[in-house]
Amino acid sequence: MHVLVLGAGQLARMMSLAGAPLNIKISAYDVGSESVVHPLTQMPIVNGKAVVDDLASAIRLADVITAEFEHIPLDILAICEESGKFLPSAKAIKAGGDRRIEKKLLDDAGVKNARYFVIQSYEDFQKAIEHVGVPMVLKSALGGYDGKGQWRLKEAGQADAIWAEMAECIAATKNQAIVAEEFVPFGREVSLVGARSADGTVAAYPLAENVHTNGVLSLSTAITDQALQEQAKQIFSAVADRLDYVGVLALEFFDINGSLLVNEIAPRVHNSGHWTQQGAETCQFENHLRAICGMPLGSTRLIRETTMINILGEDTLPEAVMVVEGCHIHWYGKSQRPGRKMGHINVCSADLDSLQSKLAALAELLDQAAYPALHEFAGKS
Repeated sequence: MHVLVLGAGQLARMMSLAGAPLNIKISAYDVGSESVVHPLTQMPIVNGKAVVDDLASAIRLADVITAEFEHIPLDILAICEESGKFLPSAKAIKAGGDRRIEKKLLDDAGVKNARYFVIQSYEDFQKAIEHVGVPMVLKSALGGYDGKGQWRLKEAGQADAIWAEMAECIAATKNQAIVAEEFVPFGREVSLVGARSADGTVAAYPLAENVHTNGVLSLSTAITDQALQEQAKQIFSAVADRLDYVGVLALEFFDINGSLLVNEIAPRVHNSGHWTQQGAETCQFENHLRAICGMPLGSTRLIRETTMINILGEDTLPEAVMVVEGCHIHWYGKSQRPGRKMGHINVCSADLDSLQSKLAALAELLDQAAYPALHEFAGKS
């Protein structure tokens, strides 16, 4: 079985690692450079004696096509969809890449999400203030991720200054808009990563509690909360069924006193699911491949307590980290850049108390400025 992944980043890399034991070969199409590469080596793919160096050839070579991110040019999505090999679907990818489509999907699926209003003009902005209220969160419909393309209107007096920035954003990108959302005073953010097969079978992982730093995910911990889990799985099924989804899908929620409100969806394997590599019976990357390749889904059972820590902007770790029992390091092979996701660390233990002890030991080894969420989380009793 040969799978072509649109995108050649760390998610394609980890799919390749998960696919190898199942004899699933992975090639990746780098949308930016328009080249076909092996996701681990970043070297060209060779079929026989010929180098596969264009999308059309890669599509012919593939049995299945999938994606590692949402922001894929529409013409490339259309070509892949026309092949009849693309999963989950162009519709699902578009929903993850355009907040307007995402909001309509959530409404159509009948799941709760924040009150919102779409802005394309100053007049719309004024209507949004009336409809949504202040304070509000404003997000670009296209292209925003990891905290980029977002603003907070805390009081009406800020409106003109924020509008100037948003107007520039709207003008800079074709078909751009801003989605205004009510500010939701939530207790914590949690996410559910699940897989759905073509026959509608759903396998959901335990919820993860997420901590962000400057809008970027810093830390995720698998949690056990049966009532919240059932609520999240019902919402997951409603959204996945609406899309007739095949593959791994992630939903981010605001937890408001035990009631879940959908914040975002991600139609792909997800950063908050990296803990599954060591913490679950079957990791999210393998289950995505199983789903799109028509194989039975693997167990999503939690096998050990696990926390995932993102490595942001750092390209080295103290060797002592490797001595911490239950500590697993995953580098992405990227060149260093401030704030860039360079890798992650999964920390595992048999119970929550010993996991907390390991996180505290890790915090002693890692700089607080680079890992603020770890230091905060490790300090909790």
